[in-house]
Amino acid sequence: MGFAARHATLIYNPVAGFWDWSAVIGKVVRFWAHEGWTLHIESTRYTGHATELARNAAAADHRLVFAAGGDGTLNEVANGLVGTASVLAPMPVGTANSFAKELGLPRPNVLYPDYLLEVSQALARGRVQAMDVGYIEGQDDQPGRYWLLWASTGIDGFVVQQIEPRPRWFKYLGPAGYAARALSFLPQFHGAHATITVDDQTLEGDFLLINVSNVRMWLGGELRLNEQAVLDDGAFELWLFRGKHWPRLFSYGLEITRAEHLKNPDVTVLRGQEIRVVTNPCMSYHLDGEPIAETPFTTSLRHSALLLLAPDTTPTGLFTLPGQPLEI
Repeated sequence: MGFAARHATLIYNPVAGFWDWSAVIGKVVRFWAHEGWTLHIESTRYTGHATELARNAAAADHRLVFAAGGDGTLNEVANGLVGTASVLAPMPVGTANSFAKELGLPRPNVLYPDYLLEVSQALARGRVQAMDVGYIEGQDDQPGRYWLLWASTGIDGFVVQQIEPRPRWFKYLGPAGYAARALSFLPQFHGAHATITVDDQTLEGDFLLINVSNVRMWLGGELRLNEQAVLDDGAFELWLFRGKHWPRLFSYGLEITRAEHLKNPDVTVLRGQEIRVVTNPCMSYHLDGEPIAETPFTTSLRHSALLLLAPDTTPTGLFTLPGQPLEI
């Protein structure tokens, strides 16, 4: 397969995050031009548009596709690139930017708007890695969807469903504003009884959180839940936090902060490639922080299905393979 010689697409979500970074995008274009790349800028206009733009970029044989937005934009772009030879390059301009934290990339900073140049430098020095992604079956005639970070229900699915989509003014408050808003909803939450199948193993119980994780961090990158996660090992980690009453979430959060949650007998972690979650009552679930639908859901792993430009800031051990230099 041939590529349009050093052509790339930068997909920019102008309503992502708490600032308008469009002026800095021009500097990013000049940086990559100096590296020998021609960037074609595309701005998203509606939900799902980034997926369409990414598919168009792959069809045009663009080797690189930058996702300039938050984790939701990254998810949409990935959905247009899975199974293609085009490489996803994350460019964080959102509010949480959890995946950027996984990769050690600089995050948005209004006092230093040129941080995107540091991001570009780290990506230019990076390597192409094939990473695992999750796939969740569609419901009610809706198509299936890929995810990068988590498929999750319980407390976070409930909170995401209450808060998203957020207006731009609310994003100015950043993670602290999101956390404060989430706390206001906690008294309304009650755990659910669930039956969960992990490959050929079935569990049942009352849970506050049911999190299928592909990465190390959780809660917008604020907590390190999954310390040993690897992005190309061919397995998910399923995290189950038992309970019925929301105040217990605070003790769980403290244990995660202290890296003591695995010592708690009410916390279970399992590895698998296909996971089905059925709850009673039905509960909202999210993919990569975006509300999707209600349980039940089934998710399965697609091994090494997405090419990622991992920056040179990527933590050691996040991939098992060394990756390849970026070439056309």
